[in-house]
Amino acid sequence: MGYRSSLYLAMGLSGLFVAPGAADGPRWATAPPTVPLAPRVWPAEHRTYCSGRVVTTGARSAETDPRPLVWVVDGAGDLKGCSTALAHANRLAGETAELCAFPWSHGYRQLYRDQTDWAHAKAQGERLAAAIRNRTAREPNRRVVLVAHSAGCAVALAAGDALPPDSIDRTILLAPSVSAGYDLRPSLWAAREGADVFCSRKDWVALGFVVRVVGTTDRGPGGAAGRIGFRPKGPAALDVVTNTRLRQHFWSADQKWTGHNGGHHGMHSPAFVLAYLFPLIGAPVK
Repeated sequence: MGYRSSLYLAMGLSGLFVAPGAADGPRWATAPPTVPLAPRVWPAEHRTYCSGRVVTTGARSAETDPRPLVWVVDGAGDLKGCSTALAHANRLAGETAELCAFPWSHGYRQLYRDQTDWAHAKAQGERLAAAIRNRTAREPNRRVVLVAHSAGCAVALAAGDALPPDSIDRTILLAPSVSAGYDLRPSLWAAREGADVFCSRKDWVALGFVVRVVGTTDRGPGGAAGRIGFRPKGPAALDVVTNTRLRQHFWSADQKWTGHNGGHHGMHSPAFVLAYLFPLIGAPVK
């Protein structure tokens, strides 16, 4: 098997399977949100690779809608895993958030191009920033949260680079495939409540082997932040004040009840979304 064939196989495996784990990863850097949820409430198994684009869910009158507006940026290959998972969890929660999926991919299953085209990700991030500004101008009092997965985190961070300070409420990055040394400062200041980053050292296929072969989405050095956490150094290092806006959460075994076993797509489990992400989004679970 040639190099390119091996590469595409690796990319396909990382996109279609959740890597099983053998050992517990590091504990959470901060305590998980406290929510009154039991492991038996929602099924752990959830199919995320569905056809169709999630544009908005549960849309109501923009003038009176008190729910948070959640911009969702899917990962590479336009597989819609993140947006589908959030839409499913939102239905279970009683449509307590409005979801708006932002299309940015080169196309369906174009995993390699999405993962390696940093110029494209930056351009799409600028488009996302413009869309956020336009929507916020029409609904200035809405809570706005940005959620991104894997290579989509590069788009979300590029949007943060283009947004003014405190222009959104919170950023949530799931298994980001950008480099650990990425300059987070503009994105951290763009969100009033800062950023929550969900990482897992057990993400050894997509953010381990594949990233080692093709590189991080932003073409930066070092490993993927979604596996080892963000570690900005030198000119990109965070000062004491900026660092308070960054919260990094590492996978641990006590999250297994949600169906998240530490793999690249484990956080798409509806129980994980409802227990760990919805409290950060500000969407209640009815």
